[in-house]
Amino acid sequence: MRRTGLLTICVGSIALLSACGGQNATDADVEQALKDVNVIDETNLNDVMLQVADPNEAVAFFERTLADSPNRIDLRRGLAKSLVRAKKPSAAASAWKAVVGMPGATNEDRVDYADALIRSNNWDEAEAQLDRIPPTHETFKRYRLEAIIADSNKEWKKADSFYEIAIGLTTTPSGTLNNWGFSKLTRGDYPGAEQLFAEALTYDSNMFTAKNNLVLARAAQRKYDLPVIQMTQIERAQLIHTAALSAIKQGDISTGKALLAEAISTHPQHFEAAVRSLEALENETG
Repeated sequence: MRRTGLLTICVGSIALLSACGGQNATDADVEQALKDVNVIDETNLNDVMLQVADPNEAVAFFERTLADSPNRIDLRRGLAKSLVRAKKPSAAASAWKAVVGMPGATNEDRVDYADALIRSNNWDEAEAQLDRIPPTHETFKRYRLEAIIADSNKEWKKADSFYEIAIGLTTTPSGTLNNWGFSKLTRGDYPGAEQLFAEALTYDSNMFTAKNNLVLARAAQRKYDLPVIQMTQIERAQLIHTAALSAIKQGDISTGKALLAEAISTHPQHFEAAVRSLEALENETG
């Protein structure tokens, strides 16, 4: 209804232009008014393609539309974003490269270009692109990427600083807190990792990756009991399995065996992975 009403208003405006303008309403005026209607209609369709359409259909749509209007930066942005959604990072990076080379490109376009470069495993160029963005461009996405790159370079102080800034710039920091926690986990800072995973779950209690990472961080400190967090029965069994494997890896074999048995009995269905782990362990230890 909103779209139909908008078109009605615009078409009415064309009629008014012709009626009121008399001899001054040239064919060019009417053609421009029609073109404005088409742009409005296209903008709505572009938004639909970016938000709800199948990613591959969106890619095809923007490629077709760009064939007629190759200098439209909004269409090139749409293509680049759709390629990211379609999990085609190399093609997305090429598309974003085209965007940042066009008049009207913004700092956020360069951030998106850096994101696509990271997705395509081109870390050096991603870092170079972020370095070209002025420090006054302070956004969550920019600092999240800065943190990820600092992590990849093992520049821990910089990574911690960027993660902290990024978290302060978003109301949904669970994913970034999980990433920061995993960074601490890989460095061997297990208490720090545990704290960050637990904090991530305060923002998204359904995030199983953070739950599993929390168990890993605790198990690395030989704390094999499950933390007090929200979990389903299946998740409980899976997390006990994670703790069991961590215990075995650290040489706590008897604890690992007991935890595997608990995971099997906890799972509401047959827990094949835990059964195999327990059988392999019993065969190995006799």
